[in-house]
Amino acid sequence: MKKQLFFEPGAEVPVILAPMAGVTDRVYRGICRERGADFSFTEMVSAKGLHYQNRQTGALLSPAENENPYGVQLFGSEGGIVAEAVRSLSAQSDARLALIDINMGCPARKIVSNGEGSALMRDEAAAYRVIRAAAEVSSIPVSVKFRKGWDEGHVNAVSFAKMCEEAGAAMITVHGRTREQMYSGAADYDIIKHVKAAVNIPVIGNGDVFAGEDAKRLLFYTGCDGIMIGRGAQGNPFIFEEVKSALSGQEYKGPTPEERILAALEHVRRMGEDKGERAAAELRKHLSWYTSGLKGAAVIRRKINSARTTADMEGLLLRYMESIGDSESGSPIP
Repeated sequence: MKKQLFFEPGAEVPVILAPMAGVTDRVYRGICRERGADFSFTEMVSAKGLHYQNRQTGALLSPAENENPYGVQLFGSEGGIVAEAVRSLSAQSDARLALIDINMGCPARKIVSNGEGSALMRDEAAAYRVIRAAAEVSSIPVSVKFRKGWDEGHVNAVSFAKMCEEAGAAMITVHGRTREQMYSGAADYDIIKHVKAAVNIPVIGNGDVFAGEDAKRLLFYTGCDGIMIGRGAQGNPFIFEEVKSALSGQEYKGPTPEERILAALEHVRRMGEDKGERAAAELRKHLSWYTSGLKGAAVIRRKINSARTTADMEGLLLRYMESIGDSESGSPIP
């Protein structure tokens, strides 16, 4: 029996929050879902960590209350261990879990050095074995996220996509950069277009979506079936509303500085409730993104980076909001 995806390709264009380690924890995923994200994934979870019952790894699997449906993203290079994790996850009782994604695009050195993430793009046979093992035991769809290739001399996204489909993947996501590029330069939308033309399964486009017009260009140029947003959502949960407006042809007015700071305050409050005082260290990067481009942002960032508690951060943001007023009403998030 064919495993059904969480959306109907051709009838819907899902706007998806990308899984980002250390960024898209369940608090921020919940915030983005409230702002219009149609789907979201857990942070990248180690299949090997699940195998050895690592408590910290297992904690990453917990969804936000409003994540319905949601996906889990796994990484690993050993078919048996990945299959074990997939079998366990797909058999769990949470009916909201709709997709298991296998990461074959992460460029981080510590991941690649273990033969995982984008390292698997250099060995399509090994990648096939991992995907096939996962798809054969899963009761829900399995997808794969990968890149343009390893480097410009080894651009194999099209053949890799065909392999994923043959191995049993129900959907693929393509990031238009090579591993060598990391996140520099421009995402190559041509490669996403070529992948879309080469396979019969849904293709999600990923890379350089920082505004509604970027999403429209990606969608209409490549013909992809959905949009995944990564760095464009950092400190900017509003981007999902913006993209939805752009795709539906509606006018969008960006958040005011006050609205941005209020969103940051809500993020601080929820993180404090979820993680206690250890949330303060994790919040620093988020608050830097929320305030980017605003008047006096450099000063408030320095103060936030020195704050030790979430209460201190809330106080700083409240005073900052009072100091800048609403003089930059409607200014877009850079």
